[in-house]
Amino acid sequence: MTSTRTDADFLNTPFPAPVTLDELDLSGPARFFNRELSWLAFNWRVLEEAENVQVPLLERVRFLSISAANLDEFYSVRVAGLRELKRNGVTRPAADGLSPSEQLVLIDENARRLMQRQQEVWEDLKARMKEAGIALLTRQQIEEQDQAHLAKLFLNQVFPVLTPLAIDPAHPFPFIPHGGLSLALELVRDKDGRRLNALLPIPHQINRFVPLPDGPEGTLRFLPLEELLLANISSLFPGYRVKGACAFRVLRDSDLEVEDEAEDLVREFETALKRRRRGEVIRLSLSGDAPQSLRRLIMESLDISEDEVIRMHGMVGISDLSELVLDNRPDLLWPKFTPRVPERVQDFEGDILAAIRQKDMLLHHPYETFDMVIRFLQQAARDPDVLAIKQTLYRTSNDSPIVAALCEAAEEGKSVTALIELKARFDEAANIRQSRRLERAGAHVVYGFLDWKTHAKISTVVRREGDRLATYTHFGTGNYHPITARVYTDLSLFTCNPALGRDATKVFNYVSGYAKPKDMENLAISPINLKERLLERIDAEIEHVRAGRPGEIWAKLNALIESDVIDALYRASNEGVKITLIVRGICGLRPGIKGLSENIRVKSIVGRFLEHSRIACFGNGHGLPSKKARVYISSADWMGRNLSRRVETLVEITNKTVHAQVMSQIMAANLHDQAQSWVLRPDGSYVRHTARPGEHLFSCHRFFMENPSLSGRGSAGARDVPELTHTRD
Repeated sequence: MTSTRTDADFLNTPFPAPVTLDELDLSGPARFFNRELSWLAFNWRVLEEAENVQVPLLERVRFLSISAANLDEFYSVRVAGLRELKRNGVTRPAADGLSPSEQLVLIDENARRLMQRQQEVWEDLKARMKEAGIALLTRQQIEEQDQAHLAKLFLNQVFPVLTPLAIDPAHPFPFIPHGGLSLALELVRDKDGRRLNALLPIPHQINRFVPLPDGPEGTLRFLPLEELLLANISSLFPGYRVKGACAFRVLRDSDLEVEDEAEDLVREFETALKRRRRGEVIRLSLSGDAPQSLRRLIMESLDISEDEVIRMHGMVGISDLSELVLDNRPDLLWPKFTPRVPERVQDFEGDILAAIRQKDMLLHHPYETFDMVIRFLQQAARDPDVLAIKQTLYRTSNDSPIVAALCEAAEEGKSVTALIELKARFDEAANIRQSRRLERAGAHVVYGFLDWKTHAKISTVVRREGDRLATYTHFGTGNYHPITARVYTDLSLFTCNPALGRDATKVFNYVSGYAKPKDMENLAISPINLKERLLERIDAEIEHVRAGRPGEIWAKLNALIESDVIDALYRASNEGVKITLIVRGICGLRPGIKGLSENIRVKSIVGRFLEHSRIACFGNGHGLPSKKARVYISSADWMGRNLSRRVETLVEITNKTVHAQVMSQIMAANLHDQAQSWVLRPDGSYVRHTARPGEHLFSCHRFFMENPSLSGRGSAGARDVPELTHTRD
């Protein structure tokens, strides 16, 4: 497909002319993109932000580090799963028709190119950092005046935690944990030339980059830890010299297996976490100049084949570059942004419950501070009229103020129920610790279903007000995590609508007591009826078109791969429904194909903040935007796991101001975005919107930083949606 300029302003531009793909049978699996390759395409977009000269230099380093960390997780979960299927002889194809073996071949080719590009980008960024006064040195570049400083640092801060390991019949090859970085050494004894193979695990408790005293003109200088170790081999192996050396890093299968009949779920997860640390090796990254003998020793000791080895001609462990995103160089970072406190909360002198009583309020994080969610629970914990708090926790921070507030409430004698999801990947250990802490404080801790993750984000506060009980409810699209809330764009709906409070309580009862909810008044939940509700709304748009009314759908997601939903969107497209999708990451739908998806267009937004909110708008016979549209926010992406194997929520927005905010402010700005948008083409490639000479590109992130959320603005109403514009640099 030839490259053409693509306009990503989906709010103001018509649908592009559809194309014909004669080489594909679009009546079969070819109508879907492969999930894994689509994810890799997303990570290429992340990497390209590291190449974007419009992004501050150290933020580009951050994007490079993120792309590497993303790829590590992809290997340890997705690739590990495919290899397990292949090893067990499973040939059943994915929705796109590719078998596990075929997918692994394509993934390997794509991922190797991605890793090679990461190295090339790093070399460019390293040179630019040097020009900007941040230098990375090798041990050969250490100046004489630095020797004493490094010798003292090594002796006092590094040497005590090192464990040099000889490799011989008496000292077998040690276990290398997941993510473990090590040096392999080929040593020669000075007195007789005897050879010794050895390993030097690089402790993760020490920063990868060792700071040196500032150089000329205030240059910030760093030495990689492995270089410091190689410079001090004589202290670790006295009487030996280095004949050959290489760095290597191991990734292991990180999926957890839990027994179906586990009597104590917490104990079972603690055991499973220990098994994860010893999972099968999935990938070995090795210095490109590794001596053949060391390479062979490592591969044989780890029992891995050649296709599991990645030779790195550059830095091993690029994800560690996040350490070099230095706070003391603000000139090389994004301009500082302080999240807003909603005007309406300030109008009530910080009393968030009073602000919610006035009317529903929807906050847009990180532009509005996540502290409001924390304050909601802290205020409830200290309010003598609050009787009960219920809270889901999927991911949260280690020192969580959310958990602290729940503990305080329990210690104050309130009824506190915490629904903790032990199966939140890579946060299992942290969640176990939080559950123990809550139990000690006197909270009721429940863990939900064994087979399904509880991914819904709900908090309820029950307060005595006169002769009645009022329920204040928070529904979120993101996790109760104050750290990630600084960079993830998510929505927080606060309401004291009685119907939503009753629905939320039924969800808690469902997870804690398996009481399947009946007669839900607003909420749809998976795995019961969320998928059904989405399909109903898509079919309703088809019926509107058949009746001669407009049919239109806007949706914003992180991932779209559920085949029934995609086929429903294809049907709607063929009936004339106009469908505009913003899908940040994985997308299995092919847009813009004649006879299949000619009325569907898709783009991805990748920029300063990580798009994470899930929104769906249905024109309801009036097109979009419209006051009569059906507007929803959700915790669920349109994936099989979210719609069939998780507990998720889909909340319809009925408050007029919040309705206008979601549709005409948040969705409209995302659709209008050009500055950080990539348009998906029918062949699976993504094209970035590029500016014409002198053209000013609209950035939704910039817009949201400059314009407060509609429902948080004091007396603002549905008519007060701000104009979609922002300042220029």
